[in-house]
Amino acid sequence: MGQHSHHDHDEHERHEMHGGHDIHGGDHGHHGHAMGVVDGLPMADRADDRDGLRLDRLHVPLGPALADWPAGLVLRLALQGDVVQEATVERPAVLPSPQPPFWDEPFLLAGAGRRIRQGDAARRLCAAHLDSLGRFFAVAGWGDMTSRTRHARDRALAGATAAELSAAVRPVIRRAERSRTLRWLTSGLGLLPADHARHRGVTGPALAADGDAHGRMLVWLDAVGRSAAAVDRSETLEQGEAVGPRGSVPGAVTPSRALLDVLPGLIEGAEFACARIIVASLDPDLDEFEYAPVAGMAHG
Repeated sequence: MGQHSHHDHDEHERHEMHGGHDIHGGDHGHHGHAMGVVDGLPMADRADDRDGLRLDRLHVPLGPALADWPAGLVLRLALQGDVVQEATVERPAVLPSPQPPFWDEPFLLAGAGRRIRQGDAARRLCAAHLDSLGRFFAVAGWGDMTSRTRHARDRALAGATAAELSAAVRPVIRRAERSRTLRWLTSGLGLLPADHARHRGVTGPALAADGDAHGRMLVWLDAVGRSAAAVDRSETLEQGEAVGPRGSVPGAVTPSRALLDVLPGLIEGAEFACARIIVASLDPDLDEFEYAPVAGMAHG
């Protein structure tokens, strides 16, 4: 493909991801991150304090009922201009449930001694990461890829074979990995070095990525490709292999609790428009907070 066609593709992609608007226009702080990802949310309307002007703090709650947002999550932000000065996670009020979280279920059951096929675990892992990617693309404004990704997720959950599922996810993986627009929008956001992640109890993709929102997306894409190819496997999942889509289950802390613990530090100092991308790149599952296993679950 020639240079001109690469340029045309990038321009088409940028317009697709931002409703036909020029995402280079306007004054964007984080190397040009567009503000359209948070349409409809309140913003401070005076100049940034980085210009030497005094700003009032604007307190903004995000969630729990927000499109393409982790169900049940409430995030409270204090803004000065377009910059997040402080972020706090409102701990969810949950009722204990013996029902394993849907995305973690095969891994929790395997960890408790239940016989789980490797293929069934791979299918759930693949679908979980596609579900997370769908939210990530939606928040970034990439509607076409959101639809394609969710279609692939539904194919995974409906029982597609390894060949069928691999064929469905391959173009999604290739297009997201090669997207310069997506890299431009998401690189540098929510930096989480592996040493800090490990210290805070983070496991799974966020630890493996050792970096930013774009890096976490790449880890998801890699896992989608590998797990899609493994959905037909009939061997038993070993207890030591029971690592769910967000990390080790069970662990010292649930994977999503560790993600929520590090989330405020990743958002503080970022532009408001970038906060939702950072959240989407972690995609905590609050269903994990409700799970309270009962004795004998492995034999249920």
